Parts: sequence; structure tokens; C-alpha cells
Amino acid sequence: MSGSELAGATALVTGASRGFGRGIAAALNRAGARVVGVARDRGPLEELRAELGGAFTAVPADATDPVAAGQLIDTYRPSILVLNAGATPLPRPVQHHTWQTFSRNWEVDVAQTFHWTREALLAPRSSVITLSSGAALRGSPLSGGYAGAKAAIRWLTSYAAEESGRDKLGIRFVSVLPQLTPATALGAVFAAAYATRQDTGRQDTGRQDTAGQAPVTPPPPLTPDQVGQAVIDLVAAEVLEEKAYLLTTAGLRALT
Repeated sequence: MSGSELAGATALVTGASRGFGRGIAAALNRAGARVVGVARDRGPLEELRAELGGAFTAVPADATDPVAAGQLIDTYRPSILVLNAGATPLPRPVQHHTWQTFSRNWEVDVAQTFHWTREALLAPRSSVITLSSGAALRGSPLSGGYAGAKAAIRWLTSYAAEESGRDKLGIRFVSVLPQLTPATALGAVFAAAYATRQDTGRQDTGRQDTAGQAPVTPPPPLTPDQVGQAVIDLVAAEVLEEKAYLLTTAGLRALT
């Protein structure tokens, strides 16, 4: 889908009320798309609607509900589907998780991706973009099953792309793996948790920073606006190199 074709297209974004989802919805709106934002909480969705105007439709719904997925796709028939909804895991090491807390991201993040991806294959759309995470590559020891769930989303997206190709459906499926960033509520929680874990580790091993060493300036954090622009770039691209892309402040990098 070219940039000109994006204008006037209908895009549906799950988890649109905050974080990356909000940035994606705003970017699609700026590009001229009619955006349907889906999230559980009506209040933040209505705030976003007031900000974006009449081209944004707020739909309070549970993205993990398979009935809602089918109904909303039938109602709005989006040509762009962005699957971003997800749960914030508890920031605890594995021994402090129960199975219920450990599996939370499978029950929310993976489940919503499965339901909407299945519906997309049954009623073909031109582009389906799923939000995975850089944690799928490196792990995330303080977030229970989060990293495994995000890895499952990447592979589920790849499987859907293969089915689209086999049946000549013309649907492009691609997953985006954003790096951890304190610019979202979830990222801020885990950036702080890992900073504390790192400091505690230094104390436990007796290691100290080298005196007089020049401080290392961290790279700027990835922002929801940058994620939104990355989604626009993927939707508008004539050809996609791969089925998954790592996203950092340096931009998109294809994953083989």
C-alpha cells in the first residue's frame, strides 16, 4: 500500500489508548487514514478521539475476545490491522511468579494476536502488523512469560504470512520488535526494575564503577511517535525484506 493509498484507508489498532498503540493511531491519523481504536478503557480512548477528531472512532472492547475480533472486522473491514494490545507483566524474578502471573502475556498478548490474525486470514486485508518485542530476542528475566509470549507473536505472524502466500490471499503479515523504552508506562516500570537489579548485582559481587571513568551517555529512548512512523513505513513499503523487524532509535532492521 503506497502512501497515497493510505489516505482514506481504514486502519484498526488494538491497544490504541496508550503507549505504542496511541502513537500508532496518531501516526495513521496524520497519514490520512480513518482509524478505529480498540481498547478496554473508554476514558483514554475518548481523550484520543478528542485529540484526533472525527477520523478516529473509539471502540471500547476486549481485544482478547474472539467474538469482538470477528464483529469489528466485519463492521469496519479495515485494510490495515495493527495488533498491539497487551498486558503489563509483574516485574518479578521467576521464583516470585505464580503460573497465573507468569502466563498473563500468553493469555492477553498472544491470544489477541491469534484471534485477530485468524480473522484476517478468513477475511483478507492488505496489511497486518503485530507488535512483538526486543525481549523476544534477548529474554526478559523480570517479566515472567513475557519474552516467550512475544516470541510466539513473531512466529505466529510468520506462520500467517506463509498461509497467505500459500493461498494467494495477498495479505502482508509483518511483526515489529521494539526495544525496551522508558517512554511508555510498561517500559518505565521495567527500565527501573532492571536498573535496580543491575545496581543490586554490583553490590552483591563487590564490583564498583571505575573511578574517573567518563560517564556513558545512554541513547535517546524509543518513542511512541517513532513506533507510529515505523508502522507507516512498513504499510507504505512496496516490498518488505523479511517478516520481522527489530525497531530501535536507529530505525527498522530486518530480522532473518
